Amino acid sequence: MVQPLDCPAALGTYRVVWFKRDLRLHDHTALAQAAAHGPVLCLYVLEPSLWAQPDAAAQHLAFIHESLRDLHRALKAHGGRLLLRVGEVTDVLAELHTQHPFEALHAHEETGNAHTYARDLAVGRWCRDNGVGWHEVPQFGVVRRLSNRNTWQPRWEALMTAPTATLPPLSFVDPPAWCDPHTRHRWPTPESLGLNPWQPPQRQLGGERAGLAVLADFLEHRSSGYRGGISSPLHAPDACSRLSAHLAYGTVSLRHVVQATRARAAELPAQSRQRQGLNAFLSRLYWHCHFIQKLESQPDIEWRNLHRGYDGLREPGWNPAHFEALQQGRTGWPMVDACVAMLHHTGWLNFRMRAMLVSVAAYPLWLHWREVGLWLAREFLDYEPGIHWSQLQMQSGTTGINTTRVYNPIKQAQDHDPHGHFVRQWLPAMRRVPDSWLFEPWRMPESVQAACGVRVGHDIPLPVVDLATATREAKTRLHGLRAQPEVKAAKAAIVDKHGSRKGMPGRTRRTADGHEAPLRTRRARTTDTPQLSLNLDPEQ
Repeated sequence: MVQPLDCPAALGTYRVVWFKRDLRLHDHTALAQAAAHGPVLCLYVLEPSLWAQPDAAAQHLAFIHESLRDLHRALKAHGGRLLLRVGEVTDVLAELHTQHPFEALHAHEETGNAHTYARDLAVGRWCRDNGVGWHEVPQFGVVRRLSNRNTWQPRWEALMTAPTATLPPLSFVDPPAWCDPHTRHRWPTPESLGLNPWQPPQRQLGGERAGLAVLADFLEHRSSGYRGGISSPLHAPDACSRLSAHLAYGTVSLRHVVQATRARAAELPAQSRQRQGLNAFLSRLYWHCHFIQKLESQPDIEWRNLHRGYDGLREPGWNPAHFEALQQGRTGWPMVDACVAMLHHTGWLNFRMRAMLVSVAAYPLWLHWREVGLWLAREFLDYEPGIHWSQLQMQSGTTGINTTRVYNPIKQAQDHDPHGHFVRQWLPAMRRVPDSWLFEPWRMPESVQAACGVRVGHDIPLPVVDLATATREAKTRLHGLRAQPEVKAAKAAIVDKHGSRKGMPGRTRRTADGHEAPLRTRRARTTDTPQLSLNLDPEQ
């Protein structure tokens, strides 16, 4: 039910700024544009129907709640407040407009799930029907109604180099009967929204102040470990920027992050490890938007194979026992199970290990990406639909344009956790397993099991399938389908619509004398290479 709002009779003309996944004040173009015209009302709507979607989780709700508290404090410092309403957006807008008409609605564009897409269309219809101006502005380098992929890169660069939005003096519409985010009984519990109440004990906290602090710490200190540190699940929690959740909910502006990173890199010596790390991070920010554009341009990749020639590849072979083993972290491959444990406890996992989880699900476990993706969407605090579904399909081999990526979890453990520190941190039973059996504990003789007190099949699960055999069979199925003439023929249209075109703008190359020079422009790419798919140093 929409909570009532008591508005004074003489509010005068005003505009509503609808906050969605842009929970900040810095570089907030929608607020800046609305405030330039006069008084504003700042609104956040908690939508029960949105939280009923299968990709929603209690940790997302908690992060947003913390961010709203921070946003409210920031608005109070400017003399305003945040109006919180619980209900469906069009109902809330109708309630506000009935009590006192407003002339325009301002918001940032959002590339979300199918529900938010339909919701935004409904808001647009409501505005047209009620004579309310509907103003949306880009938040990321994502282009609405993009007709030519060749124009995307320069448009991304133009947005990222444009001055950040500066707030004019703010004048607020301040209804007396507003809903304080601090008031606990007015903020729905996860259970009341139908959510599992689980909260990762070590998840990141939300809010603009927290996000900007994470950015500053990364730029000043942690970025020196970015190159070489982001692949290891042991080192990645510090080496990675840890901005993904803050970008997903807009507590930091992507443009601000790009500009701050470029400025910091320019201060550092060209050959310094830290500058190299920042340059690598900048490429990630570029590909962040590249992948979200795929969902913007083709929303049905959330539930349908990007290349329709792969329809029916995995759908008939769904194995609930395999999926349950994956969700519970009992696949029998220590690196996989440790990653599941870390993810469930923190809400975060580094990219390489995410790719490994999806690869294991897609190939040896032969699971369709959709259900795996919904589970991971709930597990990832930083769930960003555009990146998420693009990556799920890419790692599962259903885009039709990407190199097949099959991650061997044994090799990943040998390369990124050779001493077993990560696995033993998250799987207590592995602490008793001798080093010689660390990567394949199921091969331990019974005498070794008895000596170390670990029973394979009880304390440590047996692998659910034979890794080599299952992987080989999966690749044979996929490559057999990929080789069919009609599947190969459909590839060109996908490349034209979604394929990357050039290297990341602003990237440099090292010259013979050790200086940096602009990277030469490359011809249009026909596929997304591993580097362009966010996997900067792939290992199969």
